[in-house]
Amino acid sequence: MLSSLPFFGLLLYPPNLYLLMLVGAVVFALAQRRRTALILTLSGLLWVLVWSLPETSLYLGGKLETRYHYQLSETLPKADVIVVLGGNIQGNRANWFEPYNRATATDRVDRAAELYFAGRAPKIILSGGALEGRVSDARAMARTLRQKGVPESAVILENEARNTYENALLTQSLLTSMGLKTVLVVTSALHMPRAMAAFNGLGVRATPAGLAPQIVAPDDYTLDMWTPHMRSLEASRSIIKEYLGLFGYWLRGWI
Repeated sequence: MLSSLPFFGLLLYPPNLYLLMLVGAVVFALAQRRRTALILTLSGLLWVLVWSLPETSLYLGGKLETRYHYQLSETLPKADVIVVLGGNIQGNRANWFEPYNRATATDRVDRAAELYFAGRAPKIILSGGALEGRVSDARAMARTLRQKGVPESAVILENEARNTYENALLTQSLLTSMGLKTVLVVTSALHMPRAMAAFNGLGVRATPAGLAPQIVAPDDYTLDMWTPHMRSLEASRSIIKEYLGLFGYWLRGWI
């Protein structure tokens, strides 16, 4: 069942589910079951409408993003190693509801470099396999870290993990073999609850050191919480994925 969760996440993405329900509605309409067809059509529209409202994404996304509060690098405790999880899909935006701004954009590798140069840990583990192509997430992140001035000797690659649980499991194996005990976990704020649950479930002494929340209201307050917004609909995909992921990990006994 767990292997099918990514499929369910894709299915529940509002536009996808609406299209599926619309196809079902056409089938029922042709079968002269117009009431069922109408219910499917309206239910699909309602699902899209609810997730297109900023209030929905801000509330449900915020429940995940604020589970672990963001801290400046200098205020975080020192650890044996920084662990960076691959799979960043949020476009490095500082805010989902604002246009992309390169000056304010940040990602997990930026955060790791910041922590390293702040003296929070002497080593960085980059965890992530190659989900597409032949270059693993870990190797791609390593290139970026070198460009930022992090010495190659400080970087450890974990090239096999295909999901968050494997990030934690394979990292735990590395920690044991190297005699390391404490870690700073770097990932997005939205992903942090699932990541911390996975590390804690394996008994790893982990401290969250994630990015700042991205699903937040803009500072200029121009966003109408109850008016449909395309960025809210786009954010829904990641939010739904995280809730499904937590549910799936709980079913499997991983958290």
